[in-house]
Amino acid sequence: MHRSLSAAFAGVVVIASSLAAQATDTVASRSLAPGVAYRQFVDRRGPWIVSLVRVDLRRPELELRHARARDSLRGRERTSEMARRADRDGSRVLAAVNADFFELKSGENENNQVVGGEWWKGLKVTDSPYDTYDNVHAQFALDSARRPSIDRFQFDGRAWVRGIMTPVLTLNAMPSGTYEGTALFTPRYGAATPRDTTRQGAEAPLVSAGFRGDTALYVRRGAVSNASGTPIPRNGAVLAAYGSRTKEVQAMTEGDTVRVLLATLPRLGRDRAPALVVGGWPRILRDGRSVAADAAIVEGTISRNAEARHPRTAIGYSRDGATLFLLVVDGRSATSVGMTLVELAALMQRVGAWQALNFDGGGSTTMVIDGAIVNAPSDTTGEREVGNALLVARKR
Repeated sequence: MHRSLSAAFAGVVVIASSLAAQATDTVASRSLAPGVAYRQFVDRRGPWIVSLVRVDLRRPELELRHARARDSLRGRERTSEMARRADRDGSRVLAAVNADFFELKSGENENNQVVGGEWWKGLKVTDSPYDTYDNVHAQFALDSARRPSIDRFQFDGRAWVRGIMTPVLTLNAMPSGTYEGTALFTPRYGAATPRDTTRQGAEAPLVSAGFRGDTALYVRRGAVSNASGTPIPRNGAVLAAYGSRTKEVQAMTEGDTVRVLLATLPRLGRDRAPALVVGGWPRILRDGRSVAADAAIVEGTISRNAEARHPRTAIGYSRDGATLFLLVVDGRSATSVGMTLVELAALMQRVGAWQALNFDGGGSTTMVIDGAIVNAPSDTTGEREVGNALLVARKR
């Protein structure tokens, strides 16, 4: 009885897979390098035009890079330009896609950012004006051993001086709320800390003394200021405190060693430091199952994004974590109508993803292969300037 049911179910799966195959036509397909394959296909059921890159993360000569527009915390740049700038220094950029959501005016991305193992931005709550409630969006991370993960990561910052721990709520961003909080500002933020006229603070300049694992080491140097706008040392940082936390910063003395933990909550596997963290919104696959329909409840997505058909960009990886998938779907045209998040999750399942995350879409959706844009950006002006991108590079 059970064998018959299993055989029947297997037959249904084979028939469904066969029908799906009959509905798609491959337009282009080629190997970009050993371990990197590109394919573009048309699915007539949409219709949809889909571009897909598969990457073997086990190959040591391949690198996944997080690129910020203009190599700055703020600013916008085309994905193709970021790929072109990175195509140097002994490596070749094979593929690139746009990544996290960003603020249109400043170009600053909304989530945590780790670039090349360096924390550029750390947050407790996603910096988005579009959430239906304040929350943490899902993000993609790659640890120091090249293992991928997707979770709703929070920045975990803590500063120790003479055995006293002070929580650091944000990195290169102002803490939300008005009561109390502590922030660390590095040279990535700019020349000086942000002006804040709404609350009393204390700001202490720090000089870098290196790293010990995921802990940054600093030495207190210079006068503690009770005003904002403190110059940020080029070889250091500024620890800024507000409300009751000002007493802890004011108590630090010249020459004190300050240890600052820079990590994620939850931690990555085996407590490894992140080599890369990039945000999205929302997670669409968890352990092989579509969770896209739950996005409005779990991550506060808005209906005009999640439930309407748009151009899409997504990232995912296989069950064993060895294969990475970068995918874009064209939209807003007669030849490719775009997808809802539920449709995108189903597509990521079909190409082999076990975990998957939606990136910024719409006019931002772009895929670059060997320096050329292979999809059809939907903005009438062509490729959009975005906040960041993910690049697949091969060491020469």
